[in-house]
Amino acid sequence: MFGLVVRFTCKDQASAEAFDGLVAATVDKIRTDEPGTLVYAVNRVDGEPLQRVFYELYRDRAAFDAHEEQEHTKKFLAERGQYLSATEVDWLTLLTGKGTDG
Repeated sequence: MFGLVVRFTCKDQASAEAFDGLVAATVDKIRTDEPGTLVYAVNRVDGEPLQRVFYELYRDRAAFDAHEEQEHTKKFLAERGQYLSATEVDWLTLLTGKGTDG
């Protein structure tokens, strides 16, 4: 499995609302068009109304690469910057867990 955690910080509340709309449209397509994307969870951070944390888990690196090539992902990547003041990415290597076959 292949995964990452991304923390996005939006510029302001209006940007956060617009970002959430962009995310919702993207996740709809991920659900229907990406069988290799096992988990794509978008979270608000308690006490930090401008932050969003994504947890992404893919079957393997090829599934992640396929995700990156999707038109909905390219649209998200092209448009997200206008709403954000910061992006932090942590790449993950699965050691063990429940529901992960690890």
